[in-house]
Amino acid sequence: MNNSNIELFGLHLMFDGYNCDPGKLDDREYVFNVIDGLREHIGMTELTKPVVVKALGNDHHDPGGLSGFVIIKESHISVHTFVKRKFVTADVYSCKQFDTNSVTNYLKKAFATEDADVFIQKRGLRYPKENLI
Repeated sequence: MNNSNIELFGLHLMFDGYNCDPGKLDDREYVFNVIDGLREHIGMTELTKPVVVKALGNDHHDPGGLSGFVIIKESHISVHTFVKRKFVTADVYSCKQFDTNSVTNYLKKAFATEDADVFIQKRGLRYPKENLI
């Protein structure tokens, strides 16, 4: 879905990837580069460098992995990996329009999966239309 011509405040893409490459999910530098590369891929402006930290597991549900985040002028990008589950979640939220298909394909390729659920939520549905221009 290319949302570049829709008038709205913003889009929030939520990506859940299954059966991902565990080596990529557990590589801090790789996840950093995925986040930074995605920001560049969709033409967003960084306000900070991406931060990626090791997140220890806290129970059977969450066995731990990496969590990464970058603040962009247009909002944020986050990635959370669950290495033992071969699972990744990523959020791309922006008030600047972006091509959701392109982001989905980027994330699938980055984490070596074709098995993904993608949710796209329009944000700011009642934001004043006169302020969108």
